[in-house]
Amino acid sequence: MLLKLRRRLKQKRSDMFGQKHLIKCRCVLPQYKTLKEPPAHKFVVFSIIKDDGDVVVKYSQCNNCGIVHRVTNICTSEIMAGKDHMNSIIKLDDIRASLAPTFVNVLEANSADFQLWEAIQFIVENKRWGDFTILNSEIEGEEVYGKYIRVLGETLCKIESFTRTSGII
Repeated sequence: MLLKLRRRLKQKRSDMFGQKHLIKCRCVLPQYKTLKEPPAHKFVVFSIIKDDGDVVVKYSQCNNCGIVHRVTNICTSEIMAGKDHMNSIIKLDDIRASLAPTFVNVLEANSADFQLWEAIQFIVENKRWGDFTILNSEIEGEEVYGKYIRVLGETLCKIESFTRTSGII
C-alpha cells in the first residue's frame, strides 16, 4: 500500500501551467511609422505560472526591434534600458536540442513560432501528458479551423484538428 502511494505521489502533476500572452514594446512596426499616432508593437511570449499563481520571471527579446524585456507578469514587462542582447536568453536551438525528433519534426513542418516551442518543452519537461497547444488556426466567417498538437509522452504526440465558432483562441 505504501509503495502504491509513493508511486502516485511521484506521478502527481504539478499545478504549474504555461500561458502565451502579449507584451507591449515601445517600438513601432514599419508599416505604421507614417501614422500620426502609431500603435506600439506587441509580441507573444510564453510564461510559466507557478502553483501559487506567480509568474516565473524571464527575459525575452522583441521580435521587431530586439530590445530585451524582463517579463514579470501576464502582459507585463519592464524594458531593460540599453539592452538589445543577452546571451542568457534561451534560443530556438537550445529548445530544439532538448526535444525528441518527433516534436522537432512537427514544429518545423508547421513553421512554429518560438513560443510554441517553449510550450511543448514545458509540457514535456513537466510530464503533462495529454496537454495540447494550437499549432495553427484560421478564421472563415464565424468558424475557427485549426490543428493542435497533443503531447502523449516524451517522444509521442498526436496532431488533431478542430472547428469551433469564433471566440477567444
